[in-house]
Amino acid sequence: MLSVEAIPLVHASLGERELAAVAEVFASGWPAGQGPKGKALEAQLARKYQMADAVAVSNCGAALHLALMALGVQPGDEVIVADYTFPAPAHAVRYLGAVPVFADVRADTGTVDPQAVADLIGPRTVGVIAVDTVGMPADYTPLQALADRHKLFVVEDAACAVGATYQGRQAGALAEVACLSFHGRKGATSGEGGALLATDPAIAANARLRSSFGIGSIFDLGNVVGLPIPEFTEIGYNFKLSDIAAAILQVQIDRIDELLARRTAVAAQYAELLADEELLTVPQVPDDRTHAWQSYMVTLDADVDRAAVAADLRAQGIGCGHGTWATHLQPVFASGQSCPVAADLFHRNLAIPMHAELAASQVERVVDALRGALRAHSTTRVLGGAA
Repeated sequence: MLSVEAIPLVHASLGERELAAVAEVFASGWPAGQGPKGKALEAQLARKYQMADAVAVSNCGAALHLALMALGVQPGDEVIVADYTFPAPAHAVRYLGAVPVFADVRADTGTVDPQAVADLIGPRTVGVIAVDTVGMPADYTPLQALADRHKLFVVEDAACAVGATYQGRQAGALAEVACLSFHGRKGATSGEGGALLATDPAIAANARLRSSFGIGSIFDLGNVVGLPIPEFTEIGYNFKLSDIAAAILQVQIDRIDELLARRTAVAAQYAELLADEELLTVPQVPDDRTHAWQSYMVTLDADVDRAAVAADLRAQGIGCGHGTWATHLQPVFASGQSCPVAADLFHRNLAIPMHAELAASQVERVVDALRGALRAHSTTRVLGGAA
């Protein structure tokens, strides 16, 4: 029996340039964090996003945690968070003893609904975490207007959105503080990694200090004549990004346009091939923004058995996933809130293979398998050209 070539849901685009960058770090003798490569990466990110400063950290969750600390979030404060996302923003709020308040999302984009945010603002609200859902930027113009009116901060969780734009501006530069992820499925990756970007250098300085146990760079201290002994004046964390990862990211950041162009071509092929499919809806991108295509999520008809479709695809070697989470439904938060749009998307979205290494023939195979699975596991009789 012939084995079928697997088509993974995600695949990192790492190659010879990244390997050469890692070799340089090995030769330097400093693979740890906050060394020369880390500093160079931070400068590169600050220039790219035209922000006052950038802090390289171990992951986006760490960046969110540091951002909320630097912004002064206290126990009992309420932070409004986009509901339809990986739950990292709500976790970051809870780390500080604050209360995440979940805002429902737009049905068409999956991004936080500004009206839902407006309806949730109360006397204990101190800020908003907007999420660029799987690569789609949120509606920052109305969100910032709300924040300004009520004297709230806005944090952009741009974990999935490296390369996307909103009204001509880059995702990652759409709020006073933004957090990036460089996880293995992102548009630029070092396997794991993240960054905090800030318009206020004091916010970045606070985050940088707390990312290293509350003291400065050990690499810098080692290059000072004499024996400076740092004092621990703040409780901090070990959120540093290694220079190995930083070197990889310097190459990956340079390749963003190239890798995004490939992902965008895959998304366009999916949209064309699935345009007439009655049992699902493909992603729609508003005219005022562009998508980073971290994931390609289709929304299945309510009469389709998503679990059965996923089982069929995986049996054929095709990766797929549920999409992302309706955070308010997760037991750890026990919010008691209702976010019906997020809940609906959580139950009907299906992520299909999306990465820069997908060939056109593989996309065709995914679509053919998906069509067959939809028909096999739907209670709806499909009429017309897609049948």
